[in-house]
Amino acid sequence: MIILCRCSPIRQILRRCHRQAVENSSNKANLTAYLGKWPEKEQQEFRQHMRIITDFISETEEQQLHEEIEPYISRLRYEFDHWDDAIHGFRETERKKWFPQNREILERVRQVAFDGAIMPYVHILDLAPDGVIKAHVDSTRYCGTTISGISLLSDSVMRLVRTDAQRYQQKSSGTAATEPESESESESKGSEPDAAYRHQPKASLENNFYADLLLPRRSLYIMSHTARYNFTHEILAKEQSEFQGTLVPKTRRISIICRNEP
Repeated sequence: MIILCRCSPIRQILRRCHRQAVENSSNKANLTAYLGKWPEKEQQEFRQHMRIITDFISETEEQQLHEEIEPYISRLRYEFDHWDDAIHGFRETERKKWFPQNREILERVRQVAFDGAIMPYVHILDLAPDGVIKAHVDSTRYCGTTISGISLLSDSVMRLVRTDAQRYQQKSSGTAATEPESESESESKGSEPDAAYRHQPKASLENNFYADLLLPRRSLYIMSHTARYNFTHEILAKEQSEFQGTLVPKTRRISIICRNEP
């Protein structure tokens, strides 16, 4: 277990956010840095559709989740040649049945992040310390308006960059593909996921607007609607893992990702 000392970078950032909130009571402390020239309406929508809940789970609950996941995922090898080149240094699986205490956590996710049911298979993504998730937009054909993820073991920085809405029309492109399947489904079908599952539209930082989000360990992020469709998202590599000028050390990170039906 990683224990944060009083002088750790993550605690420094959290204290700074808290001080800012105290100094201006009309502003809530948040872990989002807005960069570039944001249109006011888009920023308002983004604030509604991209949320972070710190300390969503306790240290005990984090341990419970980890203990259930680790026996299986530790037998897998980290991969560095993903089928769509969006992820490097990762291993992943899906899980439908959970221990009762962890089912309760996922039910909390459903209540907080989703208006209705979530897809039965929960995606587990284990990113190595040197791993990286490149900028991409998930296909919306086989998963719906909302994605939420619990961050285990490590803090990290997620970046969302506005795509070109006129050039990137995912819903009408006809190239969207199937959701990565569970082990049993893959074995029965004998097929590989389509390379269009994760789209990688070009979204330059130059003359653009984007947001950096600090995802503390044990937090929950909720990405929906505008943030879901109009922005790429990525987890910054450890060399670029900074938030507002402060280095955020990224170690091994496991994310437990829930989605709703399309």
